Amino acid sequence: MRSRLPGGYRVGMQLPAPRGPLSGWLASRLQRYATAAPRVTSSADPWSDDDLQLALWVAYELQYRGFDDVDPALQWAPDVIAFRSRLEGPWTGRLEAACRVEPGSQPVAEQLRSLIEGADGPRLSPYLRRHATKEQFREFVLNRSVYQLKEADPHSFGIARLDGAAKAALVEIEADEYGGGRPDRMHSELFRTTMRWLGLDDSYGYYVPDVPAVTLAVSNVMSLFAIHRRWTGALLGHLAALEMTSTLPNRQYATGAIRLGASEEAARYFTEHVEADAVHEQIAAHDLCGNYVRRHPEAIGDVLFGARCALAADDRFAEHLLTSWTADQPDRARQLRRVKS
Repeated sequence: MRSRLPGGYRVGMQLPAPRGPLSGWLASRLQRYATAAPRVTSSADPWSDDDLQLALWVAYELQYRGFDDVDPALQWAPDVIAFRSRLEGPWTGRLEAACRVEPGSQPVAEQLRSLIEGADGPRLSPYLRRHATKEQFREFVLNRSVYQLKEADPHSFGIARLDGAAKAALVEIEADEYGGGRPDRMHSELFRTTMRWLGLDDSYGYYVPDVPAVTLAVSNVMSLFAIHRRWTGALLGHLAALEMTSTLPNRQYATGAIRLGASEEAARYFTEHVEADAVHEQIAAHDLCGNYVRRHPEAIGDVLFGARCALAADDRFAEHLLTSWTADQPDRARQLRRVKS
């Protein structure tokens, strides 16, 4: 059983139940039961492959907070690292095929803006603003909690890999994400307040066993870029895309939450991002990515690739939720079985 901190939320996390041979082997290995690793084959659709995405998420989580029932020393076990690399092969290949773009001659900030303006994926925020029921809004927040409760942590891996103006820009963005030194203003803590309004458990990783592959994939994309120094440019582009597409959706999320009865405090996570990200998008595009590409002109393709991956992940996540809601699937309640009434 997880212990609770004075603030009320539990700490510590157990390994989630496997969803297939890949996540099953990794769970067994981390509990010191497994022998030979299974073969990793290319998935027809890695975004919706529950087994692959859960195995990747568990492997990456070893680099964050880990699990109560796993020896911390296994973070660097050679066979675990090798297995993670094999999982990443088909996943990275599919991302490259779908999201790699040819750089142009304009400044990287302009190219990022063009990518975003040219995106034409499903729009989740207008639905949540106008039409979502409280149960649907709860499902949205439940899924978002997998990343939001460690918001900024993946992108903070990039700080040690930068210097000069790009490093200062990343620190400026991340300092705001972590509340400027005030624990109660950390964005992860603001998100916990929203979760409590909706009757959700706000413990770190609590809903990982319940969310679909696409939700894990949203987190896995940024962890892939965070863990590997080779993907520093993609990590910065990913962050820039998040910041540059945040202001309007969060304004609509806030409106939807208030429509459904949220207090100003319960909606503060969203309203905070309306103001903060309007500033962050300029810092991310010009000061962060612009300065990084000036020092590393060969990395512009990776910056744009990371941004495109962020947009693709958001589109997949939105499509999944909107499809499940509009199809009126009777088994949708099963995905919410851990939600408190």
